[in-house]
Amino acid sequence: MNSSDNPLRAEKRKKLSQLREKGINPYPYSFARTAHAADLVRDFSHLVAGEKKVETHFAIAGRLMTQRSMGKAVFFNVQDQSGSLQVYLKLEEMDPQQRTAFDLVDLGDIVGVKGYIFKTQKGELSLYCQHFEMLTKTLEPLPEKFHGVQDVEIKYRHRHLDLITDPDSRKVFETRSKIICEIRRWLDDRGFLEVETPTLQPLYGGASAHPFSTHHRALDMKLYMKISPELYLKRLLVGGFEKVYEIGKNFRNEGIDRSHNPEFTMLEWYEAYTDYNYQMDQFEELISDLCKKIKGSTKFTYQDKEIDFTPPWRRLTVMDGIREYAKVDPEAISDEELFQKIKKFGSKLAAPASRGEMLMQLFEFTAEEHCWNPTFIMDHPVEISPLTKHHRKDKRLVERFEPFAAGMEIGNAYSELNDPEEQRARLKEQESKRTVDEEAHPMDEDFLMAIETGLPPTGGVGVGIERIVMILTDRPSIRDIIFFPTMKIK
Repeated sequence: MNSSDNPLRAEKRKKLSQLREKGINPYPYSFARTAHAADLVRDFSHLVAGEKKVETHFAIAGRLMTQRSMGKAVFFNVQDQSGSLQVYLKLEEMDPQQRTAFDLVDLGDIVGVKGYIFKTQKGELSLYCQHFEMLTKTLEPLPEKFHGVQDVEIKYRHRHLDLITDPDSRKVFETRSKIICEIRRWLDDRGFLEVETPTLQPLYGGASAHPFSTHHRALDMKLYMKISPELYLKRLLVGGFEKVYEIGKNFRNEGIDRSHNPEFTMLEWYEAYTDYNYQMDQFEELISDLCKKIKGSTKFTYQDKEIDFTPPWRRLTVMDGIREYAKVDPEAISDEELFQKIKKFGSKLAAPASRGEMLMQLFEFTAEEHCWNPTFIMDHPVEISPLTKHHRKDKRLVERFEPFAAGMEIGNAYSELNDPEEQRARLKEQESKRTVDEEAHPMDEDFLMAIETGLPPTGGVGVGIERIVMILTDRPSIRDIIFFPTMKIK
């Protein structure tokens, strides 16, 4: 937008020109800051009204967010990452250059201030300004300053405006960072090794998803963006590492809704000589410990409804869930009856699929919404889990669990399939489906060669970082906890 389209932009550009005409650099190289706003508030809140600390001087820097004139004096607030602090400035005490800089300041400009701490007669902690400096002259007006960005389209598309005007939004992202740090610490303390796997892969795998693809010019080859690190992490266990994890981006060419974004952060860990039972207990321990660290308790409110992560969590098999919520005996219902039933719920299948796939859809339609408190959904049909060991008690099932909370899947875990002949047969079956199911797992000969070299008994777990963050920050949408969610180009 041209400055002529908006009088505020035009006025800002005029002031920028005036600063330069007066010999004031509106974009200096640095500023020697000595304190943050929150530190000063913490250290001097005990002062009584009228008390001054003239013997010590501080330099703060940040965005000028409010301003009010009181005759020959001005009060304004400077906001940095830590918080906000009021500044008191007497116009008559400023030298000409500083006065010129201040006269040409606008809300939203980034400034530097030096002075001493005192409390006003009304008891407001303030910095008495003895030096004022323009650090960045802004050209774009801020949104309405008192209520932040209300339009979610602007909030998600121009995250910087949201962060400037909404301290709660900044807190959410600080909490997100803390959650990831706590997860990393938890795994490191248990002897896991953090690793990285390729983002660009010659063959995708490890999940049922549509990949993004690209072309490498030098090698003249098609590459895929990672949909999962699973197959590479398993290679590392073949190589001798026994406890590995990765926190990184996955990319899936799928729809967007309140819990899905095409680019998202996944934690996956693999641990040799364990199974899904062991990992169920470990997952429960990680998340409950995380709740205590972030929320102070395993019981708290999410979206105005209490949720309780206190162990032990409920264990519910897929078949028992169908019995309880669909009111159907999964052993007795015919394939045709099953198909007709899921079609009534809105299944997109044009024709009957495998029995396991249809049973899983029936569970998803009827049972998942009831999983508010954390629940381990266990023992899935073998047809939908090509990388998972057969259930030791029922070969029609696999040893898999999906933890659910707040009605969302928050993870996925297996007793990993390490029989190379069975793995080849499963991938061949997946390959045969690819003409009708683009999400079916491709055949990966390099991965099979690694499994033939010997993968130890292994338990593997995937965790959707964003969904954990949504719950622990009480945010309803994944877009609220991703800095820059995927948006359609305007």
